[in-house]
Amino acid sequence: MEEEPKRRGRPRKDPERLARWTPPDGWSRLVAWVSPEEKKALKRVAVDAEVSVADLVRSLASGLATGAITHEELVGQVRIGRQVMEKIPTLFERDGDFRVMDRPRAECAWVFAGEGAPTEKLDGTNVRLTVRGGHLVRVEKRRNPSKAQKQQGIVDGWYVDTDRHGPEDRWILTAAGNTDVTAWPDGEHACEALGPRIQGNPLELDDHLCVPFDLAAPVYTVVPRSYDGLREFLAGLESRYAPGTLAEGIVFHHPDGRRAKIKRKDFPAAA
Repeated sequence: MEEEPKRRGRPRKDPERLARWTPPDGWSRLVAWVSPEEKKALKRVAVDAEVSVADLVRSLASGLATGAITHEELVGQVRIGRQVMEKIPTLFERDGDFRVMDRPRAECAWVFAGEGAPTEKLDGTNVRLTVRGGHLVRVEKRRNPSKAQKQQGIVDGWYVDTDRHGPEDRWILTAAGNTDVTAWPDGEHACEALGPRIQGNPLELDDHLCVPFDLAAPVYTVVPRSYDGLREFLAGLESRYAPGTLAEGIVFHHPDGRRAKIKRKDFPAAA
């Protein structure tokens, strides 16, 4: 008798099998929202492993439960994954000219529901400072995917170490060196590097420094949350960080860690 070929895919592709299967006592269902790119990556691994995506996740959980996969191994991979999840979504969908339209993005619905605190978006270079015992121990910069990488499906950026001998990192390192971190808690802090030699210095600062998003981002108490309201609000919004100059935009921070942004230049020019 020929052996039945091994089936691939999720159980729902086999309705009879699914109808017969019931979870053991004590089991619980895990639900997670993922992007299309993340779903595709999971399915690719599942196909290579000849299991369903659900079994792929269960295998990971089983490996942790039995000690076959160590806590340290998983934490290291999670941290790498978190690095590429740092990209902040824009509040509205964009048109063919890459300007925002009056069409809110579904993933930012919480902003339009009145949730989250609005802070000033600072116009500089995204970096990450690691602090231990009040001392700066690591300086990283954000790297965005190349055109070729985007064609391969890599759309989010990640952090890489700066080069102390590289001229391209000179002003980032200067900003980090000028930043007082003695009172910062231990950990990795995403920051904006600002100053005279960074991104044209739109805030007209006299020196270079880094502003941590989680500790010192300037807060606005009243901000509109509609397309027209935000467009008008940002057109003349003064920077709280550097009074006398225009703010680049707003970043909304949800208590659970989600963020969403909108910039003045995202809107189409007035007719």
